[in-house]
Amino acid sequence: MAKKTDSCSFCGRGRAATNLLIDGQTGFICDECAEQAHNIVKELQASKNKGSFSFTQNDLPKPDAIKTFVDQYVIGQDDAKRYLAVSIYNHYKRLLQKVTDDDVEIEKSNVIMVGATGTGKTLLAKTIAKLLHVPFTIVDATVLTEAGYVGEDIESLLTRLLQAADYDVPAAERGIVFIDEIDKIARKGDNPSITRDVSGEGVQQGLLKLLEGTVVNVPPQGGRKHPDQKMIPVNTKNILFICGGAFDGIEKKIAQRLNTRVVGYAASSVSNSVDKTNILKYITPTDLKSFGLIPEIIGRLPILTYLNPLDRVTLRSILTDPKNSIIKQYVKLFEMDKIALSFDEDVYEFIVDKALEFKLGARGLRSIVEAIMMDAMFSMPSLDETVLHVTLQYASAQFAKSDVARL
Repeated sequence: MAKKTDSCSFCGRGRAATNLLIDGQTGFICDECAEQAHNIVKELQASKNKGSFSFTQNDLPKPDAIKTFVDQYVIGQDDAKRYLAVSIYNHYKRLLQKVTDDDVEIEKSNVIMVGATGTGKTLLAKTIAKLLHVPFTIVDATVLTEAGYVGEDIESLLTRLLQAADYDVPAAERGIVFIDEIDKIARKGDNPSITRDVSGEGVQQGLLKLLEGTVVNVPPQGGRKHPDQKMIPVNTKNILFICGGAFDGIEKKIAQRLNTRVVGYAASSVSNSVDKTNILKYITPTDLKSFGLIPEIIGRLPILTYLNPLDRVTLRSILTDPKNSIIKQYVKLFEMDKIALSFDEDVYEFIVDKALEFKLGARGLRSIVEAIMMDAMFSMPSLDETVLHVTLQYASAQFAKSDVARL
């Protein structure tokens, strides 16, 4: 028979009436009261810290520290890393800015990154998110349309940020949003049409105030807004926006501009000085305008940077060097089945050759390795073998019979 004292000191229920009764030195607490106490403490801490930014400038990650951290996961792209590191550091300093008598108010510097598919735009954003002390979210511009049309409203960008901030509005109002595939909302053409460009210029017009800073009524669950829905007002004044896009075909517009800049005897010397293997390094806001971004939105993305195309050396490093490299991921997968996986050095060269052939950037590496390892991943977990060494002969034979080889 339970003692009389074997009861919760808070609700008074006995041991038999509770799922779990935790013994203390002078009393007891049941599982339900412990959970309720935890929620009370959590709410009090949230209300205490709400809207505060507890960092000092000395605590903030410096630009070189941000770049060093990103270097562990992303190979190359030093220019883009430097631009992003400085922009994020300045964003932190802007949050710490105090009101002074000199009336100098630091404006936010939104960023736009241009680079071919598979060069690391989204990976840069995901890696930086691991380091930040502010809410961070990655959203896709391809699903956005004007209000009233099939798709998502522009305000849904901020719904994801609210969710990342656990619906703490002051925290979300100092966050960072990465808008991927920004080139997909380019204006579809200059010709007047009887149909509206609801997923192109219409979305750009809607983004204008969002990028610059305004109070937006955000649907807490995302999707479409309707009259009876409860909205959450969010001020975007201190939200940093980083945009990325492939801008496929913009190289032709850059090359055309470079060739027509100079006429006469100096034309050949200018043409010879242009690095034709990386034409994106010469990109200017003018090229974005000719691609289909409206001037107003270009003006609200003042920092323009580019990502270099991936050459052979970079692809080889991406394959094995980063902390989360593709080869390390497959070694980990086989290790979980107690299989030691290893590769010959010339297998790496074979994978890089095929990736360059397909011109899919770093994503192509994953497809090729998957094609080589598919049969082994299917059969070996059921076998007693504990070692798999991949040779060039095995890799080329497996790749040759895969669907990827037929591309």
